Amino acid sequence: MRVYVDESICQGHTLCAMAAPELFDLREDDGHAYVSVTEFTAELMAAGRRAASTCPEQAIVVED
Repeated sequence: MRVYVDESICQGHTLCAMAAPELFDLREDDGHAYVSVTEFTAELMAAGRRAASTCPEQAIVVED
């Protein structure tokens, strides 16, 4: 189980960080999101799915 951001398609809209701030942080240099945790609880997986639904580019990948 994990959640990650496909950096090749992320455009930096920051919607994921707004939807799940406990899971995502934003890089200072370009504003693109990255996952800031390494262990995924059920709650974080749910937050990842919620954030994935907000991403216009579908750059958030949730692997169950």
